[in-house]
Amino acid sequence: MSFKPIGIFDSGVGGLSIWKEIRDMLPYESTIYLSDSKHAPYGPKGQKAIIDLSIKNSQWLIDHGCKLIVVACNTATTNAIDQLRNKFSVPFIGIEPAIKPAALQSKTKKIGILATEGTLSSNLFHKSSELYLNDLSIIEQVGDGIVELIEQGKLNSNEMRDLLIKYLKPMIKAEIDCLVLGCTHYHFLKPILKELLPKNINVIDSPEAVARQTKSVLQRCKLSNNEVLKVESQFYTNGNQAVIEDLLKSKKVKLKKLEF
Repeated sequence: MSFKPIGIFDSGVGGLSIWKEIRDMLPYESTIYLSDSKHAPYGPKGQKAIIDLSIKNSQWLIDHGCKLIVVACNTATTNAIDQLRNKFSVPFIGIEPAIKPAALQSKTKKIGILATEGTLSSNLFHKSSELYLNDLSIIEQVGDGIVELIEQGKLNSNEMRDLLIKYLKPMIKAEIDCLVLGCTHYHFLKPILKELLPKNINVIDSPEAVARQTKSVLQRCKLSNNEVLKVESQFYTNGNQAVIEDLLKSKKVKLKKLEF
């Protein structure tokens, strides 16, 4: 058993969707969330820069006593998870697009994937998608501009809706029946997507699966905290604090500005 916190990092606020699921599933666990909004999005930066940022984030969380790290960023996972596991001794949980559940659910065998350039161009993504290429038609779409709008607090703006309509149009035309969200930021788009998409298209993302995997690894490594003590959720950001407060729907969170 360990009372140390779980560390979570993302290239901004998207990983808050993962944090929420972990908090709900593991109510006795303390957490530290690192939002690297200053460098968002990671997607266009290239693999070396993504690895360097992921190592920097992980080292910071380990220095703050974290017992396990959740890489709550598709781009960081698909480009850097192997290097992180090789460099550090704590367990790492990654996240990648939920192609498998989409493949199992799809009736038309046509699925859309909305993700960042860094995720779609990664070796890990291609290895995962190749497993299903014989049975599926996969329509990929780079979500340029989406992360930036969310980080600027423009989640529900007309600009966001126009961008999504443009990206969804070819997928709808291709008759997909599942849309995989390949970036944790995109989780917050689900209410808008449900308005814009035909009712037969299921929107699939990964937060619940990541929380389940986190619980499983904690138990396997004997790191779970099952005692009712003071549970603390700390948030650090080098970006706009108001965006985190808005997405958490609370101005009472323990949120600190980070020079990072």
